[in-house]
Amino acid sequence: MSNLSPLVSFLLGVAMAIACVFFYMSVDPWKRSVEISSWSKSGNSDSNVDGVNEAMFTHNSEVDHAQLAPKEMPQTKDLASLLKSAAMDDNTVILTEVNEAWATPNSLLDLFLESFRVGEHIEHLLDHLLIVAVDQKAFDRCNLVHSHCFLHKMGVNYSSEKVYMTKDYLEMMWSRNKFQQSILELGYNFLFTDVDIIWFRNPLRRIAITSHIAIASDFFVGDEDSLGNLPNAGLLYAKSCTKTVEFYKNWQLARERFPRKHEQHVFNKVKGEFAARFGVKIQFIDTAYCGGFCQLRNDLNKICTMHANCCVGLQRKLYDLRNIMEDWQKYKALTVEEKRKGDFHWRVPGKCIHAPRKHSTKGH
Repeated sequence: MSNLSPLVSFLLGVAMAIACVFFYMSVDPWKRSVEISSWSKSGNSDSNVDGVNEAMFTHNSEVDHAQLAPKEMPQTKDLASLLKSAAMDDNTVILTEVNEAWATPNSLLDLFLESFRVGEHIEHLLDHLLIVAVDQKAFDRCNLVHSHCFLHKMGVNYSSEKVYMTKDYLEMMWSRNKFQQSILELGYNFLFTDVDIIWFRNPLRRIAITSHIAIASDFFVGDEDSLGNLPNAGLLYAKSCTKTVEFYKNWQLARERFPRKHEQHVFNKVKGEFAARFGVKIQFIDTAYCGGFCQLRNDLNKICTMHANCCVGLQRKLYDLRNIMEDWQKYKALTVEEKRKGDFHWRVPGKCIHAPRKHSTKGH
């Protein structure tokens, strides 16, 4: 019996120690478990153990997920990162904008991207293209087909086709204009292109190095410097500098002077005034190079881009742009001599031209 006394004493001692531990932890189990772990590791009561601080735990042992969750990066930083990866050596990026309706398979986005692949030596420009999606489905689709995509949520559902000059359409156009201003403020030049424009050659080669803003024309009067040209903001280049940023800021403010008008209409009204005030040189690009359905030019040896302007309706645009793409493929198959003769012409964009006109469709 005497031989068992030390063992019994030892077991009683262990039991009492365990009881004390459980009693101690019952006061605040999460806090005490951290402290006990700390004692076992460092021999003191420092409550920071392996980077876990007791402040991360509440007295009822619930985790504060708001404190633990990683902070979301501001949208501007995400944009800056994308711009840096997409920019050319001179800090120029190509921009386009899509919603769900334009980004679905076999819609405008697919046709737009394909045009870079069948154009003349412009496929590499896709590396410098940033596609701005205005809704989640457009963003998801973009990520399937392109490497540089940015989700620009505007607080309004822009996923469906927006009818020309409706309230949602106007808000989308002005939001786009504000976004372009932010690109300039981040220090990047941009060439914005509507997604209903197909590319054949590089239009940047037609923009003068002295131009602060270069814009396509619905109707070109023969002089790139003439304020008499009717502009089309669907193809728009802007150089990042103080002059253009101020131009854009005041362009936004001028919206109040012309209520219920889109940004292109306002640009046309203030172009001369703002060019003089801010010292901005505006170039209007010849429709022989950056053409459209408003003023269809037929020299395929010069054409860089073709815009489905003066046309309302997604299906009409798709039909006529597909015909334009087919015509381009036929032109490419011609011999050098046949191309030089210049006898080949576009088919008339019949769906757009013969569409009913309930209101002005210039530029869209």
